[in-house]
Amino acid sequence: MKGFPMQTGVLRVLRATAASWWRHRELRRTGEEELARQLERTAVLRDLGYLKQAASLPNAHVICGDGGTFLHLGWTTVSSFAPIERFPLASLAVARGTPFVDIRPVTDVIAFANLPRVTRNGSVNHEHSGPGGSVSLTSYIDMVEDLGASINNDPRPSRST
Repeated sequence: MKGFPMQTGVLRVLRATAASWWRHRELRRTGEEELARQLERTAVLRDLGYLKQAASLPNAHVICGDGGTFLHLGWTTVSSFAPIERFPLASLAVARGTPFVDIRPVTDVIAFANLPRVTRNGSVNHEHSGPGGSVSLTSYIDMVEDLGASINNDPRPSRST
């Protein structure tokens, strides 16, 4: 079975992440093992759903900056104030091929703030090139790369790193 070891590794990481959450640890400490297990299973299934979305949505991407890490999934965003190295769900998505935009090297925060957002539903708003507009993921990557961002799992043709 191709991919089976990766699935096992993904489940291990998601289970460890769910078990380490402070609320689940507290439930275990107070003897509510079954409730903790149930909540952990729910968290793992939710996170697996996010990973499936990241793999299937054309505009899904991960952005990491000084303000934290964001996994953009169209109309849903999952985020953490932590860098990507401390956000297992985002790290897993990137490891599985989701484009990663590292904006930590970007120094012109005004120019970055004025970039259009990535379209959520496939429609592109060409009327606005600034913050109110929306562009494809590849166009967004072109713009943010010009500001100094680094790109992994580049979805643009012949630019994958």
